[in-house]
Amino acid sequence: MSNNCIETYQLTKQYGKKTAVNQLDLSIKTGGIHAFVGSNGAGKSSLFRILLGVTSPTTGNAKVLGQDCQNLNTELRGKVGYVNEEHTLPNWMVVEKVVAMQKHLYANWNDTIYQRVIGYFDVDPKQKVSALSRGERAGFNLSMALAQSPELLILDEPTLGLDVVAKQSFLEALMFTETENESTIIYCSHQMEEVERVADNLIILEKGRLKNNSAPDEFVERITSWIVDFDSKQIEKKAIDGLLSMKLIDGQHHIIAVDQQATAFRQQLQLLGAKDVHPIGVTLNSAVNAFLSKNHNVPA
Repeated sequence: MSNNCIETYQLTKQYGKKTAVNQLDLSIKTGGIHAFVGSNGAGKSSLFRILLGVTSPTTGNAKVLGQDCQNLNTELRGKVGYVNEEHTLPNWMVVEKVVAMQKHLYANWNDTIYQRVIGYFDVDPKQKVSALSRGERAGFNLSMALAQSPELLILDEPTLGLDVVAKQSFLEALMFTETENESTIIYCSHQMEEVERVADNLIILEKGRLKNNSAPDEFVERITSWIVDFDSKQIEKKAIDGLLSMKLIDGQHHIIAVDQQATAFRQQLQLLGAKDVHPIGVTLNSAVNAFLSKNHNVPA
């Protein structure tokens, strides 16, 4: 029996001439928080719709919790939670009535988890959903999703538009509950400080293809950053192996490269006319941004 909660095989989704997901082979292990990042149009939302059984792939197939996504039964759907960036909720209902409805719909509802998570947010149970702030809606949505005791929870840009306080509460609640239950969490975000804080695993999609599937620290280890003085200010970028980005700042070239052994890369730069070569630290944010910028502009 597989220990993966998500598996895709040559998964492809096309909308007319546009390919949103491109022959994607992806395995995600059960447990932990797996962060999805990628440029707009990378295929994340299309992939999520397929995993949730909302849309069908053009070719290939995908499995969630061992079952084909095109044939999800009622029991399995109850094991998958989803929170989108709009935090879609019935605006006409009172908070406590929505909770009562959810308790009725989900047999594994855990009221202890709901109370713990909602405690991070100032939500009045007598208040109408339409009167909640965006942060309160996000917290309410997360509280219900976790209380459903899902085996898999997909969070698609859940903190988009939240202020600093609401975002902090959301992330604290997420990390607290992740340690309390055995859910596998898929966390999609453009905010690298969030990814760095919560993610056990970093999945990068670009143009519908898998570019990375590893721990964030392992990804950062693949990236090197340098400050370089060249004899000539005109350097042919194609001559630099693994180059992700190169910017001229105050007469010095700031270079970021991928999958290059430090000593060999330094020697290569010296052969290209580098006088001084200084390695500098690289953050997850700068590593991912350079990686995405390069992959987004190079044909797949």
